[in-house]
Amino acid sequence: MAIEAARLSPSLAAAAILGRRGPPPVALPLRRALPLLLPPLRRRLCFVAAAGGDGRAVALPSSELRKRRGGASSSSASPGGEDEKLRSLRRLLARPDVAIDAYIVPSQDAHQSEFIAECFMRRAYLTGFTGSAGTAVVTKDKAALWTDGRYFLQAEKELSHDWTLMRSGNQGVPTTSEWLNEVLPSGCRVGIDPFLFSFDAAEELKDAISEKNHELVLIKDLNLVDEIWGESRPEPPKERTRVHGIKYAGVDVPSKLSFVRSQLAENGCNAVVISLLDEVAWLLNMRGSDVPNSPVFYSYLIVEDTAATLFVDNNKVSEDVLEHLEKAGVKLKPYEAILSDVERLAENGAKLWLDSSSINAAIVNVFRSSCERYVKKRGKAGRQIGKESSQGDPATGSSGVQNGTVNALYKVSPATLAKAVKNEAEVEGMKSSHLRDAAALAEFWCWLEGQVRESVPLTEVQVAEKLLEFRQKQDGFIDTSFDTISGYGANGAIIHYRPTPESCSSVGSDNLFLLDSGAQYIDGTTDITRTVHFGEPTPRQKECFTRVLQGHIALDQAVFPERTPGFVLDVLARSSLWKIGLDYRHGTGHGVGAALNVHEGPQSISYRYGNLTALQKGMIVSNEPGYYEDNSFGIRIENLLLVKEVNLPNSFGGVSYLGFEKLTFVPIQSKLVDLSLLSPSEINWINEYHDEVWEKVSPLLSGHSLDWLRKNTRPL
Repeated sequence: MAIEAARLSPSLAAAAILGRRGPPPVALPLRRALPLLLPPLRRRLCFVAAAGGDGRAVALPSSELRKRRGGASSSSASPGGEDEKLRSLRRLLARPDVAIDAYIVPSQDAHQSEFIAECFMRRAYLTGFTGSAGTAVVTKDKAALWTDGRYFLQAEKELSHDWTLMRSGNQGVPTTSEWLNEVLPSGCRVGIDPFLFSFDAAEELKDAISEKNHELVLIKDLNLVDEIWGESRPEPPKERTRVHGIKYAGVDVPSKLSFVRSQLAENGCNAVVISLLDEVAWLLNMRGSDVPNSPVFYSYLIVEDTAATLFVDNNKVSEDVLEHLEKAGVKLKPYEAILSDVERLAENGAKLWLDSSSINAAIVNVFRSSCERYVKKRGKAGRQIGKESSQGDPATGSSGVQNGTVNALYKVSPATLAKAVKNEAEVEGMKSSHLRDAAALAEFWCWLEGQVRESVPLTEVQVAEKLLEFRQKQDGFIDTSFDTISGYGANGAIIHYRPTPESCSSVGSDNLFLLDSGAQYIDGTTDITRTVHFGEPTPRQKECFTRVLQGHIALDQAVFPERTPGFVLDVLARSSLWKIGLDYRHGTGHGVGAALNVHEGPQSISYRYGNLTALQKGMIVSNEPGYYEDNSFGIRIENLLLVKEVNLPNSFGGVSYLGFEKLTFVPIQSKLVDLSLLSPSEINWINEYHDEVWEKVSPLLSGHSLDWLRKNTRPL
């Protein structure tokens, strides 16, 4: 799937939200986002960040959102011509207890998730734009939406005339903070929901707008979009969690928690707050279904040196899961109790490990304010505190407060890299699930070719639904890993196109058809893109396809020294396109979880060269160069790759060298290849790949699908 991981490194989340141009430095009613399951809070806290203080949210199509809400269009205009939602939001800006001049609405939930539950799709509800990445900013007289090159065409179609589309990354396009500094007079108040911004993102925004003396207001207990959404806002998810068996997880929970505690000790910390949903699921060997396409559940986890607490809705915990957690020594508390526990840790003088790239600003600010109270308490206690400290009080040494200042450790979560490097059981599960997935795809492509040959009318939506049917027959299938991108002709040029029954095209034989899809199995996660033509491709289409394929082959064959960051390899996938002046507006590779999120950090292969995370043995990345000709066609070829060690005759500098092992085994359509552009080694790569596809997948097929596989794996 053509997207970069949402959290590649400590402040990529900030980069995504703020729409920063250029390379980012080193992957999100009165009912709150945090108290997910409780009634509205009775008091409203609005506080300003102290001076000097420290992806693909897949929304449903706007038509589907409107249908589920049973209301009018998300961009419906009022009698005065202005979007009614904007009118309502602007009334809130002026309300005395809010009193702000601008409000920023990001795509994330309180966990900086890429995929989010429907009840948190605030930006999609407000704007009508359903792409996964984007930030909306509303002032008293302007409304603008920032998104990246994957969604330019989609945003043009979905935004009403009340919104200005900001094409992030294009020359001359300001970032959100630059725009606010331009359109607002000096000294204005800019409001955000601190649960929806990482601490890094909030701090960067605060610093940027301070250039014009603007004030960042953290509106903690009132999300303005929720206020106008009202009773029609969907309910929070309530599905139960499940245990992810040791057969698939490979390492038990006590061992994982022991690793985290060793990292705490090594870094002089007393506790760490884990807020990324896939990290909680991975550490506890649990899975859920709160979020579309990702087997995660809304929760937080605090691991202390002698305890571990999971903050989750108790109704989601079955007897089996409860027993699983009790054996691992993990206690349960309500989801909304996270803030009070953070306060407890701060007031006890604990030094807290916080991943500031993902932990939301609300939690960090609660910790900081609690630490300040702790300092005052110590000051009042005077000599008594000093006496206790001399006897080994945790208030000294590794405490959260030293010399009157917060001493939290702001560092990438200890689970991030550990999760990205797969163990043997996870690798085996990924390999096995990919073979079953390949069998489903072979059956699907065999069926689709026959339908098109017989001129059976099929829409893009019907094709995606039929693919799901084939996958559902495979053992261990749970869900899709993202909404299938089924794009025929010009729709394929929309990088993250979402077909809807009301507006999709029919699949025919006159143009290219791009299909990007994936599945969640009990033992693994898949993500594959193939581009095909059921008729006769044009010379232009064949040349573009072949150059994309050359980039795919070049990356697949890469050999590189250990400690090499992924951005170094990105040029390999683009060079063939660059030779004729072509390129694509998305990263070349993202990390992939093992029976977890289809997009996973910290690794990536991308032109965004700020991500310095080295590729390591056991990591999984996608290989997906592409080319998109607006209003004409789109091309992408995607396999998943496992990073492995390679044996070479030399070892310059005494370092190990790494390469890739393919996980995806589905034929690449030969009719789209221009052989005159390929070198002998590239032709050999295609033939060897198809030999391997036949060897691995043919035992899983029979009948017409086996014949299809034989035909499509013949040597060039």
